[in-house]
This record gives sequence, structure tokens and C-alpha cells, in this order.
Amino acid sequence: MFLSQQVYCITLSKNTSDESEISICDIMKNRTSEIVKKIECQLPLNVQQYSDLYTSYLHSIDDMFGTCYISQKEFFDKLGISQEALRNFDKYLESISKSYQDWIDLSSKYGENYVQTRLSMIKSSDQFIHMAMDSYAKMLAKFNEMCDSNTRKLVK
Repeated sequence: MFLSQQVYCITLSKNTSDESEISICDIMKNRTSEIVKKIECQLPLNVQQYSDLYTSYLHSIDDMFGTCYISQKEFFDKLGISQEALRNFDKYLESISKSYQDWIDLSSKYGENYVQTRLSMIKSSDQFIHMAMDSYAKMLAKFNEMCDSNTRKLVK
């Protein structure tokens, strides 16, 4: 069990044993936080599992070409293909390999920019939500103030 999962389990046990007064807001906030923490705890495990799967896939492909090399070398050596043809073939595959590696770099850069953009959007959204919640809190305070003054008028 990951350390973060252990901390999560301890936090859950503390949250359920507390018998103090709570409000509907406490309940909703606490239960939402539990779910978010649970998902957050699972993230390292999910990333590691995907990494293991992808690494295994890549090693399998590399192994396949390594195994084929032994069988094919004897076969192709007997064909007597000229060195010039082999060098040209190597240059051709080198250009394809280079293009593919450039594509991998571009894809990685795209992924990095995508994540940065999403993080920026989340940050902006978070700031907006905080401003909206501040306005909401002020509106509720004014509403409570109006209710209190109306209640006082009714009591008199």
C-alpha cells in the first residue's frame, strides 16, 4: 500500500470517529474531499500500471526484432545483396527513423503544452470560482441581515 493510501485511510478513520456538530456544508465538503483524496491516492498506482504496460509493449516489439534478426541474417546474407543497396536502404530507414523521432518529440511537446494549457484553465477557473463564492457569501450575508432586520420588525 502506498504511503498516500495509508494517510487516506487514517484520515477516513479520524473523520468518521468525530462526533461534533456538523452542518450540511460540512457533510458535502467532507464527502467530496474523501472522493478527491481517494482518486488522488490511486493516481501513482494508475500511472505506474500504465507505464509498466507500455514498457512491456515496447520491450516486446524490440525483442521481436531481435529474434527476427538471428533468423533473417542468415537468409539475407545468402541473397548476396550489394553493400551499396544496403547502405541506401540504411539511409532510407535512417530518414524514416529520424522523422518518427521528430514526431515523438513534437508529440511530447504537444502533450506538455496541452497539460500547461489545461492547468492554466483550471487556475483561471479556480480564481473565478473563488470570486463567485466571495460574491455568493456576501449575498448570503446581506440576505441574513435582511432576514434579521425583518424578524426584529415583526417582533416589535
